[in-house]
Amino acid sequence: MTGERLLLSGDDAVALGALHAGVRLGTGYPGTPSTEILETFDRIGGRAQWSPNEKVALEVACGSAFAGARTIVTMKHVGLNVAADALFTATHTDVDGGLVIVSADDPGMASSQNEQDNRHYGRAAAAPILEPIDSQQAYDFTWLGLELSERWKIPVILRLTTRVCHAKTVVRPRAPHQDDSALRFRRDVPARVMIPAFAKPAHRRLRQKLAEITAWNEAEGPITLHQGDRALGIVATGVAAVHAREAAPDACQLTIGLTYPLPLERIRAFAASVDRLVVIEEGDPVLVDSLRAAGIDVEGKPEQYRFGELNVARVRRILANDTSPESEPPAGKPPELCPGCSHRVVFETLRDLDCIVSGDIGCYTLGVLPPFSAMDTCVCMGASVGVGLGLRHVLPEDEARRVVSVIGDSTFVHSGLTGIAEMVYNPPATGHVVLILDNATTAMTGQQEHPGTGRLLDHSPTNRISFESVCESMGVANVHVLDLHRGADDLRPLLEDLLARNETSVVITRQPCVLAAPKIRVYEKAAAEQAECATATQD
Repeated sequence: MTGERLLLSGDDAVALGALHAGVRLGTGYPGTPSTEILETFDRIGGRAQWSPNEKVALEVACGSAFAGARTIVTMKHVGLNVAADALFTATHTDVDGGLVIVSADDPGMASSQNEQDNRHYGRAAAAPILEPIDSQQAYDFTWLGLELSERWKIPVILRLTTRVCHAKTVVRPRAPHQDDSALRFRRDVPARVMIPAFAKPAHRRLRQKLAEITAWNEAEGPITLHQGDRALGIVATGVAAVHAREAAPDACQLTIGLTYPLPLERIRAFAASVDRLVVIEEGDPVLVDSLRAAGIDVEGKPEQYRFGELNVARVRRILANDTSPESEPPAGKPPELCPGCSHRVVFETLRDLDCIVSGDIGCYTLGVLPPFSAMDTCVCMGASVGVGLGLRHVLPEDEARRVVSVIGDSTFVHSGLTGIAEMVYNPPATGHVVLILDNATTAMTGQQEHPGTGRLLDHSPTNRISFESVCESMGVANVHVLDLHRGADDLRPLLEDLLARNETSVVITRQPCVLAAPKIRVYEKAAAEQAECATATQD
């Protein structure tokens, strides 16, 4: 494959780069635009697995890297919020194997609840950040991130954005890394056990690592200089660098690949060589603020360009200081629940009962739209239970009894379990009702598996978590399972009964996603045949 020209998306390029670089384990949680990385990694021969959430995925990845294995962990931008608890301490530890954390940001919120800029995590958590401009760099920077991680024993963030993840460009792979050596755990308590006595010197080592990485970035980091007319100089990162080259092909341009820690002296020298210096970056003015703090005089983009994705036309407007109103994009078809989706009957019922609905992240979030208009809050993964409890605690009784929390099956495993613990531990006086909408898949991100499906990332059978058993064992007073294929008419009277009680209740509605159901039948048939073969072999 060496030298072959491949047309790959950024996600597929990361997966191929991970395979060729010798990654032994990929972990993560599905979330657009990062989902395809692990799916492709598994399909082309890598070892990949979905974790219950991003925090667990990063913790598993840390263990793998502590054992000396090259490892990647993937998530969308908001997933790094969940993994942040592990991240902020992981950077203080020494990883023997390379560890790359793929954070896929979503400027413009194509499929997200916010458009946060995860470059902020580099400075906050003291993690180096690489930002590829296209699929080739996504492939190359996966290698580079692993190499930098091994050299300085520090996790490295590979920050992608929606356009890099999903756009396809040419990739020329290199010869695969050959390493078949057996792994062994190297005990190093001061570098791995972050009690205060060890964490204090570890913090000093971390700052020394960053100083050395900065020096490396200044001398030989992934920086591209395009010479041009000195009247205009552009400093750019990520896919914005591609837009800038097309918008101003005659300008001098410095494209930075390792954007934290920055090569400030290289940028300072570039600034001195041009008459006007403009920073082109998507999202927050992270680079602008850093350069200005270092005393480098640069122009940033007007506030209106902080929102949404950049493109060539918008970059031209930035360079022209054009702050006139931008034309509105044509209105698209609003999203809706699929015809036949089991969530429809749930939200019709909640609407007809005039419930106050604390919602969550997933396909069922579309219950907020007409014709249902049956969702009142949605904050983050798992928040439906906690927010619903907060409403129950403080509202007058007549309103409190209308509050229902709605959460999906994958989201329940991801971060709903602690909400159930809170409900049992601090039950409101009026009780509470939680609906778990189990459609047997992680539907919104493309029908991925989770611990409640009984199938692994490659859809092979494994152990399945029983939501009803978990809720009963945690102490929920009333646990009901409702098959919506047969018992849809029973939902309303059941909810009316539970809402009138001063008890904690969980209702699990079950009906497979209409898009995933045909695939699930194939997976189940294959599992049954496999079990029959295993039994026959034993006999």
